[in-house]
Amino acid sequence: MKKQILNISPVQTAKVVAILYFVVSLPIIILMILFLSVMPGSKAPAIGAMLALPFIYLVVGFLFTLFGAWVYNLVAKWVGGIEFTTSETENS
Repeated sequence: MKKQILNISPVQTAKVVAILYFVVSLPIIILMILFLSVMPGSKAPAIGAMLALPFIYLVVGFLFTLFGAWVYNLVAKWVGGIEFTTSETENS
């Protein structure tokens, strides 16, 4: 059975994606900070700036997703939404 996504909630989608960006980037940044902290000659301000990156990803991810969902809704009204096929499965 084919279905179409005709509308995406921009704010809700942006919140979810922003939190995903934060959660995915945080461990990576922490590992990078740990690696940088054991390297000789590492700079403390660089570590502080790196701590801000997950929050920057969160804000930028929110804004770009908000814009992208808004544009998707405009395009979906004009040409139709993304189509996908679903099927029923039995619970085991």
